Amino acid sequence: MLTVLANLLRIVRPYQWWMLLAAILGFATIGSGIGLLATAAYILAKASLHPPFTELQLGIAGVRFFGIIRGVLRYIERLVSHNTTFKTLSKVRAWFYESLEPLAPARLMQYKSGDLLQRITADIDILENLYARVIAPPLTAIMVTALMWIWLGTFSLTFSLTLFIFHAVAAVGIPLLTGYLNRGTATEISAVRTDLQTGTIDCIQGIGDLMVFNRFDDHAQHLRELKKRELFLQRKQALVQGSHESLTGLLMNGAVLALAWTLAPAVSAGGINGVYGALIIIAVMASFEAFFPLPDAAQHLESNTAAGKRLFEIVDAAPAVTAPEHPEQFPAQNSIGFDSVTFTYPGNHQPALSNVSFTVNEGEKIAIVGPSGAGKSTVTSLLLRFWNPSEGNILIGGTCIEHLDPETIRQNIGIVSQKTYLFGTSIRENLLLAKPAADDEELKQALAFAGLEPFGSKLDQWAGQHGMNLSGGERQRMAIARLFLQNARMVILDEATVNLDTITEKSVMQSILELCDRQPAKTLLAVTHRLRNMGQFDRILVFKNGRIVEEGSHHELLRKNGLYASMWALQHRNVPAGILTGS
Repeated sequence: MLTVLANLLRIVRPYQWWMLLAAILGFATIGSGIGLLATAAYILAKASLHPPFTELQLGIAGVRFFGIIRGVLRYIERLVSHNTTFKTLSKVRAWFYESLEPLAPARLMQYKSGDLLQRITADIDILENLYARVIAPPLTAIMVTALMWIWLGTFSLTFSLTLFIFHAVAAVGIPLLTGYLNRGTATEISAVRTDLQTGTIDCIQGIGDLMVFNRFDDHAQHLRELKKRELFLQRKQALVQGSHESLTGLLMNGAVLALAWTLAPAVSAGGINGVYGALIIIAVMASFEAFFPLPDAAQHLESNTAAGKRLFEIVDAAPAVTAPEHPEQFPAQNSIGFDSVTFTYPGNHQPALSNVSFTVNEGEKIAIVGPSGAGKSTVTSLLLRFWNPSEGNILIGGTCIEHLDPETIRQNIGIVSQKTYLFGTSIRENLLLAKPAADDEELKQALAFAGLEPFGSKLDQWAGQHGMNLSGGERQRMAIARLFLQNARMVILDEATVNLDTITEKSVMQSILELCDRQPAKTLLAVTHRLRNMGQFDRILVFKNGRIVEEGSHHELLRKNGLYASMWALQHRNVPAGILTGS
C-alpha cells in the first residue's frame, strides 16, 4: 500500500506546493472557526459578570474578525483545493495515457475491454480524492493539534497533554477501527464494478446472440447479482462511515469532560480565570472539526491504493517494443526482408513463426496465403513492430527495423485490415486520422478514389458507433480512403476483403492495386486465406505451421500440385475451369 501511495505522490509531485498551500488554508479556516467560537464564549462568559462595555470591545472585534475571515478563508481554501485536485487528476490522466500508448497492442491483449475502460475512467476518477480526502485532512489535523498544544500549553502542560491524548485517538484509533471494519471493501467494490462494466459491454455488443439463444434473461440476472453485491458493499461502507462520526463526537465530548475535570481545580484555586475556562472548553470542541474527515481519509486511502495498484499493474509492464535511443533515418528503399525470423507469443510454447526468410523487392506485390493459424498475420504484426522477433531480423531497405523509430515505421506503412475501425464521430474526423492537415478537397478526392464519391457531400455525417451507419463494404472503402490520404510507401492488406461479397471484393482490390501502381510504386504485402484473383500478384508465399512451404507465382504453384494447388482446388471446385488459369 505504501509503495503504491508513494508512486502516486511521485506522479503529482509537481503540485506539491499547491497541496501545501491548500492544507495551510484549510488549517487557517479551522483555526478561524476555533477563534470565532472561543471569542464568542469569552464574550458570553465575560458579560455574565456585568463588566464595563469597554472590556467586551476586544471580544466583539474578535468575533467580527474571525466571522468574516473564516468565510473568506473557506472560499479561498475550496478554490485552491479544487484547483489542486483537478490539476492532479489531469496529471494522472496524462501520465496513464502516455504510459499506456507504448504498451499497445501487445501488452493490452490480455485485458478485456470492459476492464480497461474501468481502469481508464472509474479508477482514475477515484484518484481525484487523493489530495482532498487522503493527503489534506491529516496535514490539517497535525497543524490544528500543534496549535492547540501550544495555546493550551500557555495555561498548563497538563491541558495540552490531556487534549493531545484525545486528538491522537481521534486521529489514529478511529481511522484504524473503521479501516479494519471496511478492510478489503474498496478493493472488492472495484472488482465488482469491473465485472459489471465488462458484463454490460458484453450484453450490449452481444445482445443479438443472447436473444437468439434465449440467454438474455440469464445474462441480465448475472448483472443484477453483481449490482446487488455492489449495493451491499456500498451500504457497508456507508454504515461504517456513519458510525465514525458518532465515535469522533463521543471523543469530543470525552475531551470536554476531561478538560473540565482538569480545569475545575485550577479555576477553584484561582489559578485560571473562569472566563478563560469557558473559552478553553469551547475551543477544544471546535478543534475536533479537523478530525471528522480522518476516518474517511483511511477509507479513501484504501480505495485510492486499490485503484492505483490496478493502474500500475498495466503501466509497470515492460513494453514489448521500445524505440532506440538514437534511431536511424528511415531508408529510401521500400524493400522488405525477413531473415531467419522466429517468434513465439508470450505464454505459448509453439512458435507462430519458425525460421522464416523471404524478401519483397521495392514495388513488388506479394501475397501471403495459408490456412488459419499458419502465422500469416504474425508477419504483419512483426513488420509494424507491435512485437519484436524472438530470433532473426526484419529489414526495411536493408536496415533492421529495431534500429528505426516504431512511429516512423507505421507512418510509412499503410494497412487495411479485415476489421476497419471507425470511431463514433463524423466521416471527416475518421478520415483525418490518416492526414490531420487534409482539407475538404483532399478528403473528397480520397473518397472518390475509394468509390465513395457520394460521401464527399456528407463529411459531417455521423459514422455511427463503430461505423455501423455504413455497410461493411463502405467501411472497407473508408480504409482505402485513409490509405490514399496517408500515401504510405508500403501497403499491408491483412484479410482486407474477407467480409466482402465477391463483387465488392474485386472492386476494393482493384482500387488498392491502382493506388499501389501510382508512381512512385508502392510495395504491397497481402495476407489472405481466400484465393481469388491471385494472378495479379508477382509472387505468392504459402505458409503452414509458421513456415514457408511453397513460393512462386500463381501458375508455378498450381503446376507444383502442392498445398497451394490443393487450397485453390478446394475453394474453386464449383468455379468454371477457365477461371483456374489464374484470373
